Amino acid sequence: MSRLTKAIAPAVLAFVAYVVFTGSIGIYDIVTGALVSIVAGIITAELVVEKPAKSLNPLRLIWLAIYTLYYLVIAETKAHLDVMYRIIHPKMPIRPGIVRAPFNVKTDYSIVAIANSITNTPGTVVVDLNAEKGVYYVHWINVKAPDPETTYNNIVKDFEKFIKRVFD
Repeated sequence: MSRLTKAIAPAVLAFVAYVVFTGSIGIYDIVTGALVSIVAGIITAELVVEKPAKSLNPLRLIWLAIYTLYYLVIAETKAHLDVMYRIIHPKMPIRPGIVRAPFNVKTDYSIVAIANSITNTPGTVVVDLNAEKGVYYVHWINVKAPDPETTYNNIVKDFEKFIKRVFD
C-alpha cells in the first residue's frame, strides 16, 4: 500500500483536531491546517496506519462518533456527578483501591483507547496494564468489589463494547 494512501486517515484526523482546537474556519486557517495536516499525515503514515481501508471504513467512523457522544455525554457526566456527590457528602464516602480490571480487546489502539477513557473519566486512573494477561490495574475511588467481574462491569465493559467496533 502506498504511503499516500496510508496518510489519508492521519491527515484527516490532524485536520479535524486543528480546526477544533483553533476554533477558526477562516481561509488562512483552513489552508494552514490542510498543509500542516497533509505533512503530518505523510510523516506519520507508516507509524500509525497498518491497513488504510480499515481506518476509512464508514461503519467504524459511525461507531467512533457514537462512542464519542457516549463518552462525552453519558460516561463523563455520570462520573463527574459521582465524584461531586462524594466531595459534597459530609462523610465523603470513598473506598479507594487498586483493582484488576480485565479487558477483551486485542489491538494496541483498542487497549490504549480504553485505558485513556478510563483515566480521563473522574474517579478512575489506569496505573498499569498487562497486555498478555488482558488486565488493567486501575485506581478506583470507590471500590465496589475487587473481583474481576465487578471491575469489568463497572469500569471497562461500556467502553469496550464501542471501542471493539471502532478498532478491532
